[in-house]
Amino acid sequence: RYFMNDQFYKKNGPVFLMIGGEGAASAKWMVEGQWIEYAKQYGALCFQLEHRYYGKSQPTSDLSVKNLVYLTSEQALADLAYFIEGMRHLHQIPASAKWIVFGGSYPGSLAAWSRVKYPHLIHGAVSSSAPLLAQLDFQQYFVVVEDALRTHSQACVDAITNATQQVHVMLRHRIGQQNLSKKFKLCDPIDPTLKRNDISNLYENLAGNFAEVVQYNKDNRASSKFFNITIDTICDIMVDQKKGIPVDRLAEISNIMLEATGEKCFDYIYSKMLGEMRNVSWKAESSEGGRQWMYQSCTEFGFFQTSTAKPKLFSETFPVEFFVQQCTDIFGP
Repeated sequence: RYFMNDQFYKKNGPVFLMIGGEGAASAKWMVEGQWIEYAKQYGALCFQLEHRYYGKSQPTSDLSVKNLVYLTSEQALADLAYFIEGMRHLHQIPASAKWIVFGGSYPGSLAAWSRVKYPHLIHGAVSSSAPLLAQLDFQQYFVVVEDALRTHSQACVDAITNATQQVHVMLRHRIGQQNLSKKFKLCDPIDPTLKRNDISNLYENLAGNFAEVVQYNKDNRASSKFFNITIDTICDIMVDQKKGIPVDRLAEISNIMLEATGEKCFDYIYSKMLGEMRNVSWKAESSEGGRQWMYQSCTEFGFFQTSTAKPKLFSETFPVEFFVQQCTDIFGP
């Protein structure tokens, strides 16, 4: 699937191509964003190409492992070359027109790689926040999250660290487990039958709340369900002693994120997560990008955002082994 906007196109102008990533392509990108400002300035024809296996670009009957073998970054790069040549022919774009590709995060990597691989087709690439060097244990991610939270205050970082330690203590005894279940609105109460992966999943989801806010913060959030939740929002809560001890403040943030996503309770059970991610149907919630990106992470990139870096904001509660185990449990050995 692709989108096109010729509103700003002028004869002999360049062609801009926004590269889709690990989610559905959005029509809103055809009318907003800095690249549209550039298009107005340079009289560019604009395209957006959705990434294979995401959104409505569904080339197979389902998302079974045998069908996912065609989901690779190499294939995505070849798609770009095929698309450029096809659009040249279909829309009679002059061979002299300069194609500029745009992308952020994973699509940013694709933008840089495509310029290197197809220099005869692509004149330039705008590669934003692109992780070009794949790493299995991407522990630097939460170091950056911590640094970003510290821009609010060291007190915010200290409060999160203290809250995590309080969760550790509460998990060790029955009354603490009951209080955690109530404070965090857990779908399943904590009990002695829980496995290590359940606890790792609990911590990884709590940490993910902070990562979500840090990664996007105040940028392009107007249409997001988290549009009014920023670093200032969560850190103001974490340093407010009137809201109780640190674990109470951590629970408040968790509940705010639950409300923003429309979830009634905090689902952290590892086996339930596996059940969702193993669903191969295009109609499943995981087909919105979760299963596909996990497959690419497991087979190509890693980029597992672990808690093993020092200093340890969330302790070593979700190490790389936790994510590698998911690869086997979801897709098989």
